[in-house]
Amino acid sequence: MTHQPVGDPLCAGTPGGLPTVTADVGEREWDDFVASCPSATGYHRWCWRGVFERAFGHETIYLAARRGPGIVGVLPLVCFRSRLFGRFLVSLPFVNYGGVLASNDEARHALVERARQEANRRRAHHVEMRHTTRQFPRLPAKEHKVAMTLPLPAGEDAAWKGFDNKVRNQVRKAQKSGLEAVVGGRELLDEFYAVFARNMRDLGTPVYSWRLFEEVLQNVPDALACVVRLGGTPVAAGIAVGYRDSIENPWASSLREHRALCPNMLLYWTMIGEAIRRGYRVFDFGRSTPNEGTYHFKKQWGAVESPFYWEYVLTRGETLPDQSRENPKFSLAVSAWQRLPLAVANLIGPRIVCNIP
Repeated sequence: MTHQPVGDPLCAGTPGGLPTVTADVGEREWDDFVASCPSATGYHRWCWRGVFERAFGHETIYLAARRGPGIVGVLPLVCFRSRLFGRFLVSLPFVNYGGVLASNDEARHALVERARQEANRRRAHHVEMRHTTRQFPRLPAKEHKVAMTLPLPAGEDAAWKGFDNKVRNQVRKAQKSGLEAVVGGRELLDEFYAVFARNMRDLGTPVYSWRLFEEVLQNVPDALACVVRLGGTPVAAGIAVGYRDSIENPWASSLREHRALCPNMLLYWTMIGEAIRRGYRVFDFGRSTPNEGTYHFKKQWGAVESPFYWEYVLTRGETLPDQSRENPKFSLAVSAWQRLPLAVANLIGPRIVCNIP
């Protein structure tokens, strides 16, 4: 981990000067630029701006670097004003990808300098940018999470044969136990949320609002839901979002009391099969902490890990933020949350978690 000296301009020595950075940008030109960039993620699309604003009520700042009339870089930012964590900006919160998207170094540095100015203007502690490559080696960074992705063959039979016997046997067990899986959209939201909210409470984690997932399923292209039922009752569920040749599953849960029936295995096999039928070439299981339980679960499917680099512009001090549930100061809160009645957790959880990126 390296630290940039406070006040040291990132763009020092950049040849040719810097582009102009503005927040005056429209949806069409923004999305046209994102579509032109091979390294863009689905979360860079303009539609996510509305998701963050409507579901969480956060201020968003969508910065565009221009050289002449054309856009040469973008940086979507979401602003937080939290009593627990203070003020900060994230690109992008609640999801696994985001950060600077630029066609040249000049635009990249100009966008970060403007982000620093926006943070200072709001008296924010830091700007967090979630990258998949190290874009700014002079900035401090965290490498505590990894992406877990599975290359997909052209057919379901080839995918099935590629799994080891343990995985296939657990999927068969789920199928023989009377579990059934369905894939759809907004019509499955209530069933998804019933499982997701219950599992989050059991884990000791405040749950996102129902509104977030409604926004995703209604307004994000290529979003889908999958639900596994036992006798008509949902026992596992997930939401996946596709973009280009990849589909990511950022939210999935199953109920503990049915774990012996392996509903989570049927859930993931169903989503993988659906991804293949829709022509995706990569299934993204979402981020994990290396060597923890979810990491090993994803690894058994043949998922390959790759690093995340969360890079920071620090505007007040040199301490990196720790807003994770692994932070020891949250251990008592986690234990207390697990004992809350589900209705209470669902009522107050969204008000808390909306400020935890």
